[in-house]
Amino acid sequence: MVKIGNIKFEAFPVILAPMEDITDPSFRILCKQFGADLMYTEFISSEGLIRDAAKSLKKLDFTDEERPIGVQIFGHNVESMKMAVQKAEEAKPDLIDINWGCPVKKVIAKGAGAGILNDIPKMVKITAEVVKSTDLPVTVKTRLGWDEQNKNIVEIAERLQDVGIKAISIHARTKSQLYKGKADWTLIGEVKNNSRIKIPVIGNGDIDSPLKALKMKEKYNVDGIMIGRAVIGNPWIFKEVKHYFQNNVLLPPPDIKERISICQIHLKRSVEWKGEKRGIFEMRKHYGNYFKGLYDFKKFKIKLLTLEYLNKINDVLDEILNEYS
Repeated sequence: MVKIGNIKFEAFPVILAPMEDITDPSFRILCKQFGADLMYTEFISSEGLIRDAAKSLKKLDFTDEERPIGVQIFGHNVESMKMAVQKAEEAKPDLIDINWGCPVKKVIAKGAGAGILNDIPKMVKITAEVVKSTDLPVTVKTRLGWDEQNKNIVEIAERLQDVGIKAISIHARTKSQLYKGKADWTLIGEVKNNSRIKIPVIGNGDIDSPLKALKMKEKYNVDGIMIGRAVIGNPWIFKEVKHYFQNNVLLPPPDIKERISICQIHLKRSVEWKGEKRGIFEMRKHYGNYFKGLYDFKKFKIKLLTLEYLNKINDVLDEILNEYS
């Protein structure tokens, strides 16, 4: 059993990584239906929350169907982070997660996200104050360190555990790597095997198949795995990973009828939640994987990536179903 505060997982948890403009409610519900054990909101600016910015507040939307779910916040100011936690608590999440790992330039320029990896004492101070400000379990998502010469995640994990976090998720790259190069799980294994570490250690980075998931689980002895980019347009991956864990047999890929059905549900919910224009625009990130491997698909892909009205896109999805059935 894995415990994160008062949240219990009877089996090894497979977790959906928070991703901006990807893991919104329309997609999270699908991931949950396919077996995601824990999910997070898209990351939310602490400054946006305390100023009641509409975009930030909307990211607090979730349903009981998605539980357990954490609200992930980011920021660089102690008081703003504490106030943001109070605002997030109004949504009644199951936990609060602090993003100390986002490498996007506009985030790190303010000393937030992975930008804090240049100032570990400040990271520890803010984390400690967030922990003290709430009764909810607080977790952290971060990276191996700032760059190749500063991979200090073992020290970071110890210090964050000492101020009260209940789990740590580690992306197996440095800030400087962004999302390039190969993820190096070696230091995740060192954190997990550190006798001082008692909290769950969640591994993240380059898990793109059930085989890779099992390899990382067994080789590094982590308490859970977190799947990020490989889940885009591929919510089935949770079901596939769990089936492989239990049976050591790969599930066949979903047929075209299931792919179309799930894509249509996702599209409908995306439009309902974000409005037609934005909902359609953000769905474009998913089509490549929803229809990965289909022969001579380019003519349909161009339509999906350019059409701007829901009825027209649904017509194309019907065409795809007829073409490949």
